[in-house]
Amino acid sequence: MTDTTSAPATTQESVEEFAARAERWLAENMPPIDPNDPPEHDRGEEEPWQRARELQKRLWDGGFAGICFPKEYGGLGLPIAYQKAFDNVSRCYELPVILNTPTFTICAATILDTGSEEQKRRHISAALRGEEVLVQLLSEPSGGSDLAGVITRADRKGDKWVINGAKTWSTSAFAADYGLMLARTNWDVPKHEGLTMFLVPINSPGITLRRIKQVNGSVEFCEEFFDNLELGDDAVVGEVDEGWHVASRQLYHERRAVGGGSEFASGVGAEGKSDVPIDYVALLEKTGQPDNERLREMAGRALVHRAVREQLIDHVYHGVLDGSLPPAAGSIIRIAHADIHHLEFDTALAITGSAGVVDVDGDLIRYGERYLSRQAAALGGGTTEIARNIIGERVLGFPREPAADRGVPFKEVRRNRG
Repeated sequence: MTDTTSAPATTQESVEEFAARAERWLAENMPPIDPNDPPEHDRGEEEPWQRARELQKRLWDGGFAGICFPKEYGGLGLPIAYQKAFDNVSRCYELPVILNTPTFTICAATILDTGSEEQKRRHISAALRGEEVLVQLLSEPSGGSDLAGVITRADRKGDKWVINGAKTWSTSAFAADYGLMLARTNWDVPKHEGLTMFLVPINSPGITLRRIKQVNGSVEFCEEFFDNLELGDDAVVGEVDEGWHVASRQLYHERRAVGGGSEFASGVGAEGKSDVPIDYVALLEKTGQPDNERLREMAGRALVHRAVREQLIDHVYHGVLDGSLPPAAGSIIRIAHADIHHLEFDTALAITGSAGVVDVDGDLIRYGERYLSRQAAALGGGTTEIARNIIGERVLGFPREPAADRGVPFKEVRRNRG
């Protein structure tokens, strides 16, 4: 790698000057790729994560890490226009995009909003240097979509917190250094009021981590079991019993990240071939159906929705920024992402037909394989049904749905104890 010295970017440097400097640095320091045929990797393996750490360190050394993170925590402290400019000139280079979710766009962003000064200085800068991977430890085996109903418990014993319980569906936890974990610290108050968020070292004694094998063969997701895990007060993010505030900010960032609306991403682009946007013209040609009017219409509809989503992301981001939309409007992006994700995968499978399922020796089967994970888009960041409720109640001002456990001490709430 070329040892390029770059003057620190400031707001005095125009977006165009910043982009030009970034373009020169990228050409000298980062591996070129074809954005339509990027290097393939499996998020369930160790190697892509080590590679991402290396690439992130290059960005740090070159002065292009954390463009929108504040300077005091290792970033450049620049507006989103600079990040977008960097994204535009970096599309043809290999970047650590695997770190975007959940490390930067969710976890680091949440620590920025709710963490202590020490947590911000230590963990955000470490992530920007490529030294730490951060994950979420939220969902539980018996919790379903009711995140506030977590039963992993944190009991105060002397000067320590002792954690017992389990988490599941933790994305990439096997590759992480720290996880944001929500636990119950008070059972005598309603469920939203007795939670605390902790920043947990994944390799701590008392944590057993196991992989979850999905229907498509991926083992990216993990489950964790906590047996008398001990943590100090320095592990608390936010305030004790105020963990729902932290979790709400975390979910806000997750919904924006899932929809592609975060300013904290470390570059953009597909993580691998299976993540490249579908080229419908090429797919119609490959399947011998370029003149099929019905399929052409379906493909055109999908492309229109894709373009609308990009405009929606920009509109919601600036609306939340200037206050014309509440933060809960991030759920609009989340729903649009899921709906368009489903539309695109349904369209691709309609075009490939049976070849998307049985074309073992060709490359059409990858569309069938991608279809197997189709529903994940409706689950990440909370289900689509939850996102619709959030929009109705917090954006449109509709009355809240009735809830039998509202205002009831959590120890008195009937729940699944399986």
